[in-house]
Amino acid sequence: MDLPAIAPNNAAMSQPPLLRAERLSRRFGARLAVSQLDLTLARGEVLGLLGLNGAGKSTALQMLAGVLAPHEGRIEINGEDLARAPRAAKRHLGYLPQTPPLFEDASVEEFLGFCAELHEVPAASRASSVTRTVTRCGLQDVRKRMLRALSGGYRQRVGIAQAIVHEPAVVILDEPTTGLDPAQRMEVRALVRSLRAEHAVLLSSHLLAEVETLCTRAVILHGGGLVHEEVLESQQPWVELTLGAPPALAELAEKAGTNQIETLAPGRFAFPQPADLARLGDLLTHASRHWQAQDFTLQRSRLEHVFTSLVRDAPEATG
Repeated sequence: MDLPAIAPNNAAMSQPPLLRAERLSRRFGARLAVSQLDLTLARGEVLGLLGLNGAGKSTALQMLAGVLAPHEGRIEINGEDLARAPRAAKRHLGYLPQTPPLFEDASVEEFLGFCAELHEVPAASRASSVTRTVTRCGLQDVRKRMLRALSGGYRQRVGIAQAIVHEPAVVILDEPTTGLDPAQRMEVRALVRSLRAEHAVLLSSHLLAEVETLCTRAVILHGGGLVHEEVLESQQPWVELTLGAPPALAELAEKAGTNQIETLAPGRFAFPQPADLARLGDLLTHASRHWQAQDFTLQRSRLEHVFTSLVRDAPEATG
């Protein structure tokens, strides 16, 4: 499979990263689950970790959350080394695993108060922290209800609430909408999107549309390694064009008005959509007349091409 080169991280960061991971690797026996992974994350960003089942997403998130130690590499959370000063680093970290860690026989309010205490929120401000979090997560109507009686959507909201009750700098969410119905997914996605105002957010997903909807930046993992990185804000659609009699790249670049031409396969090219749609129309007309145009599609981002290439070429998922 021919993958595009890894795109550089061009996200504008007006302040130092709140999360920095360098050369993270983790093995399970002879299998290398994550290999030499580098990530940074700043306040105001929502970074999506995308990949097929078994790509290494959950392993990477468990290392970043301090649940699993890397065999190689280092992690900093808000300037604190996670291995050398785990308690200090975890004060700045909130984590929601795939299955929310809920105490079924506690009420929402009791559970969040307990989580605030675990995260060393001072006793004098604990009640106000819980109230603020209940409001942020839309839990006012169920704050006195037992967790075992909540719907899947509310349970996921409580899971996110326990991750932010101590107002951490970094919030890590592992597949936050898994198992929810469409209405519940929309509600949880809106909540995740709102977290960007006060936190740096990292979430994993195997859903391309979810990452494109929620995230400001995304990376794709495959076989434990990073194969693509892309800024999603203000993203420009890409054109994919298949030609039976392709011209020289220089001629195609001139007609398209860009030097960003990727050769995906013999006769198949991708490039940013021209801002002038009349130019795109002229290009397609010329391609039909002179280059034996065979296919034309618009991609919302390069994520779609890379991800669909992985899906097409991957063996049956092993989980």
